Amino acid sequence: MSAVILSMLYTVARKLLSVPGVLPRRDTSRDAELLVLRHENAVLRRRLAGPVR
Repeated sequence: MSAVILSMLYTVARKLLSVPGVLPRRDTSRDAELLVLRHENAVLRRRLAGPVR
């Protein structure tokens, strides 16, 4: 199942970086990375049954 998540994250990251003009400033790459990490966090939280400590 983790291979599916990694594949999905890779696809999202590639699409974000392949759009021309996505990285016109320095902070955009950081914002894109945060977006991918937040998505990964949301997916992992859904997979957990109980609350996260």
